[in-house]
Amino acid sequence: MITAWSAVSPFGVGRAAFVDGLHAGRETVADLDREQWAGPDTVACLVPDFTAKDALGKKGTRSMDRATGLAVATVGRMLDDQPAGRETATGDHAALVLGTTTGSAQSMMDFTRDSLTGEKPFFVDPSRFPNTVMNCAAGQCAIWHQLRGPNATVAGGRVAGLHALNYGRRLLLTGRAATALCGAVEEYSAARAWLHRLGGTADTTVLGEGCAMLQVEAAGAERALAEVLSVEFGAFAGDYRDALAACVRRGLDRSGTTAAEVWAVSPCGTAGPAEDEVLAGFAGAVRPDLSGIGDTSGAAAAMQIAAVLALAERDPSAAGRTALVTAVDHEGVVGCTVLRMRGRS
Repeated sequence: MITAWSAVSPFGVGRAAFVDGLHAGRETVADLDREQWAGPDTVACLVPDFTAKDALGKKGTRSMDRATGLAVATVGRMLDDQPAGRETATGDHAALVLGTTTGSAQSMMDFTRDSLTGEKPFFVDPSRFPNTVMNCAAGQCAIWHQLRGPNATVAGGRVAGLHALNYGRRLLLTGRAATALCGAVEEYSAARAWLHRLGGTADTTVLGEGCAMLQVEAAGAERALAEVLSVEFGAFAGDYRDALAACVRRGLDRSGTTAAEVWAVSPCGTAGPAEDEVLAGFAGAVRPDLSGIGDTSGAAAAMQIAAVLALAERDPSAAGRTALVTAVDHEGVVGCTVLRMRGRS
């Protein structure tokens, strides 16, 4: 069961800002300050006025990179919104699973550059070394918020949020955790912008950033926003149509849902027209529009789930109905999840 969620996105900080921004269809594309963002882009979808220091305070944030700050702030917001208090989702039996693309590409490149350009014998700032490790953000979330259960980072690009959700389910099903905080994060940076440009992709979507987190508990949880009925994955080489179609069929079959029963569909939106062709059978389903926050890459699938929950929050007719979330990463992976809405929180 998904019992809580929050997001830090270009719509703003926190769940309420995400819900309001999504329902208003707000655009967040803004001109970049060229002195701060010395990359190839002139525009991006950034979390408004976000810095780790402003969001979390000065203590412990001097060397914190943007991806880590986004993740720690999002987990904090979700825990602060707990109806029964944050202690219900922290402690020895609270796990955290965070999806990503590579962690912070900017931190990796900056540290490598310093090792080549710094004074001999290759002086670097040791406090910034942890930022170069992919699991830095997940580890800092656990330290800041007293999450002492299993802690994992999953690299999966645009499918990462689904991988994190599935990993969290497995922790619950095997009794390794009582609560799993699952989500994904992606920062905007000059390094990521250059990698996007040099990757040979034809995608011209404006880059975005953010983090979305879900609190997942075992079936039977008293508070429930949605039930996770299935999570499926597939692999492809070349055209992804068949792999995604087969993935969706498995997801629906295992959830006991037919296409006609699906209330909402949340596609990744950056995979091209082939994704629309696969989902043509869901023409009557509502679709959240996340184009206003740009390409959030590693955080995309988690944002898509958050978008479905945000729609359901203001649509009483969603209760008891199902939603389909699909994701495609052009490195060769597709995924989907089927959720049953439990009504508004």
